[in-house]
Amino acid sequence: MKLKSIPIILFYSLSFLSFSQTEINDNQMSWIKGWTNFDPNQREYPEPEEVLPNIIDSNSYLKNDVTYLMSGNVYVINNATLTIQEGTIIRCDVENAASLVITKGSKLIARGTKGFPIVFTSNKAQKSRKAGDWGGIIIAGSGIINSPAVSKTIEGNFLPQYSSYGGTQENELTTMMSYVRIEYAGKKINQSKELNGLSLYALGSNSIINNVMISYSADDSFECFGGRVNMSNLISYKAKDDDYDFTLGYNGELSNILAIRHPYISDVSGSYVIEADGYDKKEGFIDLEALSNIRIKNATLINLSDQNNYQHTTAAISSKNLAKLNLTNMRISGFANVVKFDKTYKSYSDLQKYFSLENSVFNVHSKSVLTQYSATINTDQLLKYNMYTNHFKSAADLFTDPFDQKKPIFTLKDSENYTVMQ
Repeated sequence: MKLKSIPIILFYSLSFLSFSQTEINDNQMSWIKGWTNFDPNQREYPEPEEVLPNIIDSNSYLKNDVTYLMSGNVYVINNATLTIQEGTIIRCDVENAASLVITKGSKLIARGTKGFPIVFTSNKAQKSRKAGDWGGIIIAGSGIINSPAVSKTIEGNFLPQYSSYGGTQENELTTMMSYVRIEYAGKKINQSKELNGLSLYALGSNSIINNVMISYSADDSFECFGGRVNMSNLISYKAKDDDYDFTLGYNGELSNILAIRHPYISDVSGSYVIEADGYDKKEGFIDLEALSNIRIKNATLINLSDQNNYQHTTAAISSKNLAKLNLTNMRISGFANVVKFDKTYKSYSDLQKYFSLENSVFNVHSKSVLTQYSATINTDQLLKYNMYTNHFKSAADLFTDPFDQKKPIFTLKDSENYTVMQ
């Protein structure tokens, strides 16, 4: 289970690891405390008292002294703003599957606090909730997408008059979301398509999204279709499909993100922590200089695999259609590979142009970089100056307490010797 094709290496003392990694962990992991829930099926939520209307066409306010039921699709239309008070709980119908759709021109203001997060969850009883119990949250903006069609239609079976997104307002404020939990979303639409926990369509750069946790989504947790919104303090926990998905020329930065996967939870088509598409392959693009450009710093990407089940894992990152990824201060552990490139990257110079990984640690059980072009050059050089494990390690070997059911701790232990790519 040794890493293959390892170039000349240098061994560093623990002081090198401690200097860079402790600072990263201290800065990154404190933000998950106080508002998250890593065992939501054990939480008993109050019964709904009020049903949300399916059409919200004027400014509306949800109060935290009422528990709401969202039954069927709820559309916020007519440039209205839906404001949700801190601590509000919205239970989502399983029988009449619910989705919240913020239509183009309208706004969602959902600003919880660390002590009183806003929660969207299944209407099923404690211990009976499952991934895909309800639809998800869809926010459609008027920002920029890199597509021959300036305006497109959101995915899913939604009313066509409320389904358009995209435009020219790159600085639009479409939403303000802070301290929000989204649990058990991702309802299946048909045999090949499910909804995401949070779908962000062409959001402008003035939108605010931070401290959002998505747990047990039956499809992607977060998916961005174009737009310019930056995001921080995001958690994807045990999603079935991708944790963070980008396409249609998304251009933005994510900081402080966490993704926890399980080797037995995956979509049949293959699932990744990060799936980046430079453009929609079916439709093409209008600007080669405006393909998806994703910048991520301070991230922990963990597959909870061990020596008994690691063979079920795939790459942590899938990069397709000339997407550009710039990654710094990453901890990538428990996967088969760090990154997998499709055939649009035709040479090593393409890889260098469109991908970088710096000041990071990775622990994988197979070849660290996968490409679809034949070349004699050692592609592991793409990861030089990062640290890696000489042998595959389980999550329990590397992280403090990743399997705790209520309060897992995902900081790296300081007891391992790492090797530096050189």
